[in-house]
Amino acid sequence: MCRIIDPVMRGLRVYTPEFAGMKAGDKALDVCCGTGSQALQYARMGIIAAGIDLDPRMIEVAERNRKKQGLGSVSFQTANALNLPFEDNIFDYASISASLHEKERADRDKIISEMKRVVKKGGALVFTDYKVPLPRIPSSYLSTALEYISGRDHWRCFKDYVEQGGLDGLLKKNHLHEEKRDELGPLWIIKTLNMRT
Repeated sequence: MCRIIDPVMRGLRVYTPEFAGMKAGDKALDVCCGTGSQALQYARMGIIAAGIDLDPRMIEVAERNRKKQGLGSVSFQTANALNLPFEDNIFDYASISASLHEKERADRDKIISEMKRVVKKGGALVFTDYKVPLPRIPSSYLSTALEYISGRDHWRCFKDYVEQGGLDGLLKKNHLHEEKRDELGPLWIIKTLNMRT
């Protein structure tokens, strides 16, 4: 699946830090980082980056990619997004790309809560995931087919994400105020400010 997704998402990886307003020296966490491509892009820009993923095989790939690219300002670790292994208020940004739709409903809220916890007040959370409803364009049909063939549990979570209202429903439920958004085919990318007390 990563062999399909990583090349398709390459433009998004480059666009995300620009869209979010990240700059060299900022600290950014990429949640559910997979092969690490987003965190590696942050590091190439001088951002101090961390990536976590529950799958140790993905972290092994991310580490290989980090070493191959000679990037020292990024670290990866196997960790659960439901319980991030970081102290409160240490990141300027936290991002998650095309992963919330794969999670159970209660887990989506817990992941967002954890992202809010580790990001400084006034920092930003960046979400990229499917638009709801999906637009009637070829890439939406392809995306839906990929979600379906990814397995029964995956498909059930995707359908529940759509039923919940996608990112709009999640941001509202988690009291996140949108600063800006952009449309990328069947995806939204949304930046919210972390205004928790």
